[in-house]
Amino acid sequence: MNMITLQELYPLLLSYTETCFWIVVKILTLVIPLIIGVAYLTFFERKVIAYMQLRVGPNMVGPFGLLQPFADGIKLLHKEIIIPLAANKFLFILAPILTFSLSLMAWAVIPMGPDFVIANLNVGVLYIFALSSLGVYGIIIAGWASQSKYAFLGAIRSASQMISYELAIGTILASVLLCSGSLNLSDIIISQKNHWYIFPLFPIWVIFFISCLAETNRSPFDLPEAEAELVAGYNVEYSSMTFALFFLGEYANMILLSALNAILFFGGWLPPLDIPLFNIVPGFIWMILKISFFLFIFLWVRASLPRYRYDQLMRLGWKVFLPFTLVFFVLQASVMMYFDLLP
Repeated sequence: MNMITLQELYPLLLSYTETCFWIVVKILTLVIPLIIGVAYLTFFERKVIAYMQLRVGPNMVGPFGLLQPFADGIKLLHKEIIIPLAANKFLFILAPILTFSLSLMAWAVIPMGPDFVIANLNVGVLYIFALSSLGVYGIIIAGWASQSKYAFLGAIRSASQMISYELAIGTILASVLLCSGSLNLSDIIISQKNHWYIFPLFPIWVIFFISCLAETNRSPFDLPEAEAELVAGYNVEYSSMTFALFFLGEYANMILLSALNAILFFGGWLPPLDIPLFNIVPGFIWMILKISFFLFIFLWVRASLPRYRYDQLMRLGWKVFLPFTLVFFVLQASVMMYFDLLP
């Protein structure tokens, strides 16, 4: 039996340690700016909505109000975590942690630049779709573990909404994969070098973006948080940092879905035009600009549109979006096969 000597084992351990070190560096390089971005997204949301309503918004804490997110975080940290007596304490605490963790885990396969991605999986699209589906569990667990009828009703409404619009999103992803021929997000971006998919797939991009609003429970689809009907939805019994984790998870999902919009339809890190002036700008800058653009649309929609009724929400998902995306997928596949355009 061959035994590995210490001299042979040392280089292997050194290589393994170095690999782990750089993986940790990559994770921190992505996660720390992401958490800061989530905090400041709440600030910019308040600012954008304030300007649209002819108000000023946060402007007292720090220069131009830029320290407001830190003040909000410190306030939440100092509040007491209140757990209802009848609640399942383990699941009650687990639910917000699960929701926030899943929103961060999806970023492992998001390519921010040609050479910057934590895990360049060949099935990156399936990985993200699987994690987004698991996000329903955090909401259902939160509503059930609270042992509150209002929280449970809010959880059921939110889960029904997310499942309904995930079907349309899944069909739209299939249309994008039909054009790119790959489940790898970096390959999908590279396949748009000649033209972005927004041009041939514009109708389903509109549906994709609207479905993103519904998937993240954002206006005008924020039915789970309809205060007049359900107090505050599935998170009504939460306070302090447990509430903050739900809040941060929602905003992290907004940034994630904005990144997916950029990757799937707008060329990811690729510049708008293949000209020297644009090519000198680093790829991650283009990615950040595109994500910021979609986030602004999220905020713009919230400031502009009233809330849907729940029956209107479900009808739109099941009777309009799902049939349209299925018909579009069949027509797209037929046209691409007839003209020999399949990758």
